[in-house]
Amino acid sequence: MRLLIIIGVAYLAYRALKSWMFQNVSTDRTVTGKTTGEIDDIMIKDPFCQVYFPKRNGVHLKADGEDLYFCSKECRDRFIEMRNEK
Repeated sequence: MRLLIIIGVAYLAYRALKSWMFQNVSTDRTVTGKTTGEIDDIMIKDPFCQVYFPKRNGVHLKADGEDLYFCSKECRDRFIEMRNEK
C-alpha cells in the first residue's frame, strides 16, 4: 500500500513539474505545424478578371515597375494583349 502512495505522489510531482516547466509552450498547433490564428497567405485581386486568390498561387508580372499578380497565365496574357492594344 505504501508503494502505491509513493508512486502516486511521484507521478503528481512529475506532472506538476512538467506543467510548470512547459507553461510557455504553445499547444494550439495544427497539423501543418503553424499556430492557430496565424495567417497562412494573403488574398489578392486579379487586375484583369477581378477574382481573389492566394498570392502564393499567383502568376507574377512586373509592369512599369509595379508587381502584378494574376490568377492564371491566361488572365496575365489577356492583360498584356489589352495593354498592347492601347
